[in-house]
Amino acid sequence: MSNTAVPRQRRFPLHVHISVLFTLLLLFTGVILGLFNYQQTSRLIFSSSETLFERIQVDVQKDLDSTYRPIRHLLSLLALNPSTQANNLEDRLALLPLFVQALRDNPKLASVYLGYEDGDFFMVRPLRSDMLKQRFDAPDKAAYQVWSIDRSATGTASDYLFYDGSLNQLSRRQKLSEPYDPRERDWFKRARSDGGQITTAPYLFFSTQEIGTTLARRSGLTTVLGADLTLDDLSATLASHRVTPNSEVVLADADGNAVAYIDSSRLLKEVDGKVSLVKVRELNPALGELLAGDLTEQDQGVVELAKQRWVMAHRHIQEGGPQGLHLALLVPEQEMLAEAYRIRWQGALITLTTLLLCLPLGWLTSRLVVKPLRSLVQEAQAIRRFDFTHPASGRSPILEVDQLAVSMSSMKDTLSSFLDIAASLSAETHFETLLKRVMDATVSISSAQGGLLYLLDSDTGRLEPQGLVIDGQARPLSEADLHGIRHDDPQLPEWLRRPATGGTSSATSIGFDQAGIFRRLLAMVDSPRLHLIAAGLHNRQGDTVGVLVLLQRDTGENSESMLSPERVAFVDAVSGSAALCIESQRLLARQKQLLDAFIQLIAGAIDAKSPYTGGHCQRVPEITLMLARAAADSDAPEFRDYKPSDEEWEALHIAAWLHDCGKVTTPEYVVDKATKLETLYDRIHEIRMRFEVLKRDAWIAYWKGRAEGGDETALAALREELLATLDDEFAFIARINLGGEAMADADQARLGQIAERRWLRTLDNRLGVSWEEGKRLEQSPAASLPVEEPLLADRPEHLIERAAQESITADNRWGFKLDVPQYKFNRGELHNLSIARGTLTAEERYIINHHIVQTILMLDRLPFPKHLRNVSEIAGGHHEKMDGTGYPKRLTREQMSLPARMMAIADIFEALTAVDRPYKKGKTLSEALNIMVGMCKGAHIDPQLFALFLRSGIHRRYAERFMKAEQIDEVDEQALLEKAGIA
Repeated sequence: MSNTAVPRQRRFPLHVHISVLFTLLLLFTGVILGLFNYQQTSRLIFSSSETLFERIQVDVQKDLDSTYRPIRHLLSLLALNPSTQANNLEDRLALLPLFVQALRDNPKLASVYLGYEDGDFFMVRPLRSDMLKQRFDAPDKAAYQVWSIDRSATGTASDYLFYDGSLNQLSRRQKLSEPYDPRERDWFKRARSDGGQITTAPYLFFSTQEIGTTLARRSGLTTVLGADLTLDDLSATLASHRVTPNSEVVLADADGNAVAYIDSSRLLKEVDGKVSLVKVRELNPALGELLAGDLTEQDQGVVELAKQRWVMAHRHIQEGGPQGLHLALLVPEQEMLAEAYRIRWQGALITLTTLLLCLPLGWLTSRLVVKPLRSLVQEAQAIRRFDFTHPASGRSPILEVDQLAVSMSSMKDTLSSFLDIAASLSAETHFETLLKRVMDATVSISSAQGGLLYLLDSDTGRLEPQGLVIDGQARPLSEADLHGIRHDDPQLPEWLRRPATGGTSSATSIGFDQAGIFRRLLAMVDSPRLHLIAAGLHNRQGDTVGVLVLLQRDTGENSESMLSPERVAFVDAVSGSAALCIESQRLLARQKQLLDAFIQLIAGAIDAKSPYTGGHCQRVPEITLMLARAAADSDAPEFRDYKPSDEEWEALHIAAWLHDCGKVTTPEYVVDKATKLETLYDRIHEIRMRFEVLKRDAWIAYWKGRAEGGDETALAALREELLATLDDEFAFIARINLGGEAMADADQARLGQIAERRWLRTLDNRLGVSWEEGKRLEQSPAASLPVEEPLLADRPEHLIERAAQESITADNRWGFKLDVPQYKFNRGELHNLSIARGTLTAEERYIINHHIVQTILMLDRLPFPKHLRNVSEIAGGHHEKMDGTGYPKRLTREQMSLPARMMAIADIFEALTAVDRPYKKGKTLSEALNIMVGMCKGAHIDPQLFALFLRSGIHRRYAERFMKAEQIDEVDEQALLEKAGIA
């Protein structure tokens, strides 16, 4: 079976809780402030980062605007120049000064060119770096390059013309093969099909391998004017706005190609000798994951990319191509919030330092706060132990604790008083004294000047006054003219009627006009007004048993405090305890009455069971109690310590009435056995019938002899002699059957001779008998009829076996020491007629003696309370003898209690003087006492108690009440005492 016990939880002192709470509050405050500062700092950092990103966007937007706007204006102006429609190099060179000036004015402009419908191409490119000069193998002083493609019917001519800063031609170099065709380029196609200016997406320039974009527009109907812009400055712009060392900023096109990056050297890659734009994801997987996601025009926030948390911002820029550009910023959250983390840890350190400094202070403060509470706990534990002498706890500067201390002290006083009252009331066993205590205690504890107690008579429904107390003194009810009154009487005031009929307690004030039937009471308390609390007394079933009224004079100052709800509640509690005690006493009295009536009922039933012992169970208690009172009043040394309490009187009373309760198990035909042959009937009638049969046989023999010719005279004489003998023998049998005299040996011999007579039985003795008797008859074989049988006999069927459960073992727990006969009954005719004295066989005498065993067993089974535990010993010892030869335990005088020895004397005296016994006549007073003197000398009864019995005149007082006049004769008590040797 699993252990379901709940483990005991650990408990800690209050100062520990306060210290822990103080610590937790500090920690909580520090954590809250730290988190608040962290959040605020983070918010500021995020806000600053948003501002910074906006600035980056603005700067990039400005760079693009400052790049594209003047070029667009320039292209619009150049498109109006008629030289743009020239169809040969010489005419087109007229545009050289204009293009050079435009290149000088726009440093970000990489080249200006014209594309023609026939495939011709004219470009002017500034050689701003040595890398470009080396790329095109330009002269050292070359500042500009003119690239011209002329396609005609004779072929394609591609020329590189180099000029210095003054536009002096330095050299001219022809390229024999030219794969470049402007008509195939995206900018040409889009510009031809679009009526306005177009901007291409960033791409890698064909000749310079730089990243840039092209702006183009038509010049005329067929010519396209274009300008290449590099985006190198955008990377520098992004690099200048790097937020943290590991921040990532990129400008990418719609295809995910990086256009501008903080590290511009990583924008190009070469694979198999072919240079191309690098993808954003190749620069940083997080950037690639960001741009690959579902983004809106403007996005920002914290995201997790490439298994790392980033602060992200994204903007879509319309410039830079047909689909615009994407500006993306990623800042590691750890780096972004580094300052916030630092502030957070600083806050934690400050909190911890403050906590360490405040812990001793909190501990000391909590100890000071808890000290009065410890005293309250000790006081509460003392109250729990019902120790009301423990000193009260001290006052506390804390209001609630101080209020608790005051309440605890008041509660202790109240509980102490309440328990004292409850203990006092519970200990009281006398009803009248209990009522007085109820009055005194309730008046005292409620600080009232008086009290009045009513009890409700359940039979008449009247409220009967039981006591009046004023100023601590009991006053006669007649003095206040208080009488019983029905609870429904119109004169009964409402304040008394309500609690008397089961309602709530009432608190009121009355003057002379409202007093009614209580005006005399008002005069007795000498007050113009009287404050009253009437509390109902209710039993366990909630029924009203009475009303308790508390009285207080009207003194004018705080006198009405008695009527407060707190006082009423207290009076209710006290009255409840008083009601339970009153009801308990009533119930106890009724139980005693019921028990006494039940005991007398049993005793009466025992006496009524046998008309010859009627009254015995009622008369023995009279003698016993008279003897016990005499012993209690005696100053003799042997009785000096015998001062029975009320409980001991009750035990003696019950034991005396129940001393023969075991007789209910004794068959009355044994108790009332008046002749030796009597069972359920007197079997002398069977014997008489057998003699009658023998007498008939005598006559039959006479007539048979006459018929055979015999002498009439001789036969008649023989007949008469036999008839006379049979009459004499039956008379002898009838006399000894009475058992009034001791049976001599000669009688025993004559009985044997008579029994040898034979008589003839012709009927089966097994017909018409009970199954039980038939079973006994089966113990011997059936005789052949007719059969001669002895006139008197002890047959096997006369022996009735004893049941096993009726046997008494030597080690029985009650200490019975009885000689148990082998058979329960022996109904043998010779066995019964041979009884030497009296009419009882040994088996029947055991049955009668066994009644005391049954008395002890029956009383031992009853759940007597502690003060009645010796009832069995008192009732079960009245057949014991002082020398230890009595029954059923063979106790000696020293082993018997004094009340048990009293019972023995009472039982013997009543039995000797009773006139209702079938087997003897009642003795006279002197005869009975003389027999008892012999019993004293034979150590059968207690001589000292017998002397007290005589000297106190109990025998005389009993005789006058219960004995017939002819039995009461003169008795010389002194002579009897001298004869008994106890004078």
